[in-house]
Amino acid sequence: MQLVIQLPTRDEQIELNRRRWSEVLADSRLADLPYRIETNAYGELVMNPPPSGSHSSRQGRLTILLDKHLSNHALPECPISTIDGVKAADVGWYSAERFALVEGQQAFEIAPEICVEILSPSNTIAEMQHKRQLYFEAGAEEVWQCDHSGQLEFYKSSAPDVPVSASSRCPNFPLSI
Repeated sequence: MQLVIQLPTRDEQIELNRRRWSEVLADSRLADLPYRIETNAYGELVMNPPPSGSHSSRQGRLTILLDKHLSNHALPECPISTIDGVKAADVGWYSAERFALVEGQQAFEIAPEICVEILSPSNTIAEMQHKRQLYFEAGAEEVWQCDHSGQLEFYKSSAPDVPVSASSRCPNFPLSI
């Protein structure tokens, strides 16, 4: 038996994400939960444990460093509308030109040029590969991963599963934070 999965078009998924993310943001009961909320392709809520202190510290440091090295728009908890629902990159960086295209959207329908994920103990290799693919499909140029010791790995959309030695957008960015 062969399994065939029928996926909606990107435009259909974006429309579902718009409707569902508006509902999520309007639900005051969700705002009080201590979880990080995303959605999947069906609009169902996906809740992850809240970040630890070290995760939060790295997120803040990455945001500050991106702002220092590139300026424009370094955004923590950056909501990105993907073909698998709305995902929140730990940090996203937008150029002024690209940010002008998404400004005012509740979940950004074009990914930032740089998406950063800070690994948590529960993250798997498969999960990180999946998120990279989602961000690249949504328009990201680079995805950075920060491990538990603060070491960064850089990935480019042209070779999404092959780490490179440095960011093309920001070649002087520290390799460790």
